[in-house]
Order: sequence, then C-alpha cells, then structure tokens
Amino acid sequence: MTDLLYKAEVQAMVRAIYRDVDREHSRPRTVRPYDQDRLARLPEQAARWAYGTGDPGRHAELRPGETVLDLGCGAGPDLVLAAQDVGPAGHVVGVDLLPEMCARARDNAVAAGVDVTVALAEVEALPLRDASVDVVLSNGVVSLSARKARLLHEARRVLRDSGRVVLADMTLDEEDLPTEVLLHPSAWAG
Repeated sequence: MTDLLYKAEVQAMVRAIYRDVDREHSRPRTVRPYDQDRLARLPEQAARWAYGTGDPGRHAELRPGETVLDLGCGAGPDLVLAAQDVGPAGHVVGVDLLPEMCARARDNAVAAGVDVTVALAEVEALPLRDASVDVVLSNGVVSLSARKARLLHEARRVLRDSGRVVLADMTLDEEDLPTEVLLHPSAWAG
C-alpha cells in the first residue's frame, strides 16, 4: 500500500533535522513565548532546548492532581513546567519520536526534581488508554506530523470527556510559498 502522505519520509526528515542540531553551543531559539518567571523554573538545559512555538501550559490552567499529556515533549520544558503545576498528586506523560529527546526530557525532569513518564512513540499512535488524561498539550508538534487528523484523533481518544486540549503551533498559507520551499526538509521540520 502506498503512503500518499509520505509519513515515513516526513518522520525521517524530522528525525534528521532534530538530531543534527547542535544545541550545546547554540542560543535558545524560542524563549519569548515563555514568561521569564516560567523560564526561571526550568533547569538551564531544558530552557536551552525550548524549541516550541508557544507556552501551552500557561494557557492550560493546569490544576494540582491532573494528568497531562505532552505531545512531542522534546527535551521537556513543557513537561517539567506541567509537572510542577500539577504537583506530586498529578502525573505528566511526555511522548516523543526520538530516543535522544526522550533521554533529554528524563534528564531535565530529574534536574528539576519532578517525576514524569516519557515514552518513545509516535503522536499518531499514543501508548495510552482511552480517556486517561485531563489535559493534552502540544508545542509546535502538530505541524511536524504528516497525519495531523490522526494525531488529533489520538489526542481526543486519550482525553477524558471533561478534558482540555491546548495547542501552540504555526500555520501558513501554502499558496504564498514556492514548492521548493514547501518541500524542503528544513521548512517542514522548522
């Protein structure tokens, strides 16, 4: 069966882009979406890896004791902030496509002194039970998926009936860009 959405190719591009970025010597790319007080709550390495497009946790109105899912948690800045917000009575699960990012998220959670679960998985095939989370967060990840409808279906599947979804992402009008830009790996992953 032919994958007309080129899911495997898109995932390979995203993996390559995020593996090849040397963040040890680079400045944080996106820190403006985070208030300075929220950035100050993060371990330095988590703040340096803040590669999202917003601060979904700030808008989620997280409450102590809630269960939160962070789609595409990356190195864990939103994961750590969410864990701090829901406290020890709550639980935060992060899901990411890259083993390297999962390891960084776990390390940053330990450095922040919070307990989280991080799973290596696709956001289009979540390893969670139906109706098991109160809040789904995503920071710049929907745009990275070749199967956005499947990602949103999975988010809804794991969300409790009274749950909330808070997405921070970028959109563009494809008619405004030439094909060579639209199809370039950096454009897709960036």
